[in-house]
Amino acid sequence: MRPPGSVSIKDYAIETPLKKLAEGDVFDQVNIDFDTRSDIAAINFVLKDEETGAWYQHRGRDFKVPLVDYLQHDGNVIGTKSTFGLWPGALGQLSKMILKADTSQSGIQDSSSESCELKQENKHLEGFYEELPIVKEIIIENTVSVSVRKCPETAKTLLNLETDLTGDVVVHWGVCRDDSKNWEIPAEPYPPETIVFKNKALRTLLQPKEGGKGCSRLFTLDEEFAGFLFVLKLNENTWLKCMENDFYIPLTSSSCLPAESVQEMLIPGKAEEATQEVSQTAYTAGIIKEIRNLVSDFSSDISRKTKSKEAQKSILLEIEKLAAEAYSIFRTTAPTFFEEAAVELEESKPPAKISPGTGTGFEILCQGFNWESHKSGRWYMELKEKATELSSLGFSVIWLPPPTESVSPEGYMPRDLYNLSSRYGNIDELKDVVNKFHDVGMKILGDVVLNHRCAHYQNQNGVWNIFGGRLNWDDRAVVADDPHFQGQGNKSSGDNFHAAPNIDHSQDFVRKDIKEWLCWLRNEIGYDGWRLDFVRGFWGGYVKDYLEATEPYFAVGEYWDSLSYTYGEMDHNQDAHRQRIIDWINAASGTAGAFDVTTKGILHSALDRCEYWRLSDEKGKPPGVVGWWPSRAVTFIENHDTGSTQGHWRFPGGREMQGYAYILTHPGTPSVFYDHIFSHYRQEIEALLSVRKRNKIHCRSRVEIVKAERDVYAAIIDEKVAMKLGPGHYEPPSGSQNWSFVTEGRDYKVWEAA
Repeated sequence: MRPPGSVSIKDYAIETPLKKLAEGDVFDQVNIDFDTRSDIAAINFVLKDEETGAWYQHRGRDFKVPLVDYLQHDGNVIGTKSTFGLWPGALGQLSKMILKADTSQSGIQDSSSESCELKQENKHLEGFYEELPIVKEIIIENTVSVSVRKCPETAKTLLNLETDLTGDVVVHWGVCRDDSKNWEIPAEPYPPETIVFKNKALRTLLQPKEGGKGCSRLFTLDEEFAGFLFVLKLNENTWLKCMENDFYIPLTSSSCLPAESVQEMLIPGKAEEATQEVSQTAYTAGIIKEIRNLVSDFSSDISRKTKSKEAQKSILLEIEKLAAEAYSIFRTTAPTFFEEAAVELEESKPPAKISPGTGTGFEILCQGFNWESHKSGRWYMELKEKATELSSLGFSVIWLPPPTESVSPEGYMPRDLYNLSSRYGNIDELKDVVNKFHDVGMKILGDVVLNHRCAHYQNQNGVWNIFGGRLNWDDRAVVADDPHFQGQGNKSSGDNFHAAPNIDHSQDFVRKDIKEWLCWLRNEIGYDGWRLDFVRGFWGGYVKDYLEATEPYFAVGEYWDSLSYTYGEMDHNQDAHRQRIIDWINAASGTAGAFDVTTKGILHSALDRCEYWRLSDEKGKPPGVVGWWPSRAVTFIENHDTGSTQGHWRFPGGREMQGYAYILTHPGTPSVFYDHIFSHYRQEIEALLSVRKRNKIHCRSRVEIVKAERDVYAAIIDEKVAMKLGPGHYEPPSGSQNWSFVTEGRDYKVWEAA
């Protein structure tokens, strides 16, 4: 029954290549034969593009082809058609599918009352087909670079436009006098090979650059104009625009620039017909236009050095809010992930504000408790005494334990959310410790448990699913598919946590109450952001809703599941694991980061088994979330669950400092565990913290992996810091840079560029 070339995927699926059955075929297809007497009712499948690694589903679920006509129809079933024909499609081979069922059994009967009987005879489908569109987003990596400067002799504005596009590229251009961006033809002189187009614009053929790598042109403009507008024309049918809008370069700030101002932009599409539905909306175009304007404003502000840091932060905050919004739209239509270089602005120096929920990029996080901290009964006051010390070490954010009344003393089984008397202290002591950390310049993350909540009362069946306190929810707040708590809500949007009622976040009243509670914590207590517990339990889109309502400075979710193993040995390729974390971050529209569980797991095997080759993926990048989306990766080696007295997944003993040498020199936002700070590791951690701060390593720092072998891993970060792990030999290269040794420990060593 399995087609040729099929391979079993563990014990739950089969992978079969699609092929052209004959030369000249436009379809890639596969024929699967089924025994009509079998009990198989349907076939489920997904598609994978081997070239990009992208997976294609139907509305986030598997495609389902029914093989019997009484199969209940739902949203992901490919329905029947009474006729058979071919549609050429608009998206190429991936958008074309022909699905045939066995037609050997004829005489399909109408359904009758017999369909209700338990022993209903299978009625096989006579034959059908269905065309389903699959959006394949293609990132075009060509760029346009525009530099603007003031001519000191003529006082005119000189604008140089360059692109790496080749061939006959025509720039269709004009100028504008204000923010309305109305096209206008300037007075002569024009560049050679310029013609007037319908008295509305000018067309200039760009000149090929030496070596044939792109083309460019210089434009001379009067200082009276506020902006330069253009689109690029490759041929009669191919125009390159800024997401269906004109490219716009502001000129009014150029007179203030001592040197030329350069803007470089990714060209967003190859041709008008290549951009899909989302790029054709005016709403998305408006977002892109606003981002470009803000980028220009920020560039001008930095050059003038007259704007305050607060003004620059404000501009960058708006940029990333818009970027997150645009990316959210993109994710709704493209079921795949593109690496950070394609979705984040490339900056030579990271901005002071990245986006809501992701801080400045320079954060170093301290987990301010362990599994036993509740036992003293006054943890807040003990931690308050260490605030100045932690700040002086270089920590900028501290993560506090769950603040609410809880059935479990550690705080992870919350009951009355507005009751902040916990085993760690009361509400006044909590406010006191928050104020103290603010005084020493540190931000505070509250540990909030949103997935589940313990009930106050039993229902008529003796099940605990009725809540008290200020949020006196009934069983409608509990998901319907939690087998232990008889919820009357909708099905869960994630995995169930079986120790307490799982909350149904699809309920409007639940989301409203949670947003009000989080805002109350922000205003009443002074939390700056959140650590989100067990986010696997509910959809990331709800997290986006909560974060947009509370506007945290920093937020990180705990998305923790198992890595991939084969016969007990960790697989080298952990892309599927980190993709699941990436998918959650995407569902939250990038408004929060996530703990890089993938990196922790890989470090376990690499350090414990002396297999340092594991620290480079197939593309020569870090193999965890930090290798794909570093600004959203919160790296760690231990926390209250994995270490402390719980020890659910303890880091290899004696190799903790190798782990810290990795995360404190690499991109991402590193988190250091409280127990390690106040231990014999203190001096070594302090030295690594100093290296990170002194060299301004941040969440987007660039990593060049120079060795990933059996007994040694070595990397250079931002061309400022070199490091190596393992017993093998490595010394940074001597050349234009001189390197000086700064710190070392058991099987690790760090250098700085002199």
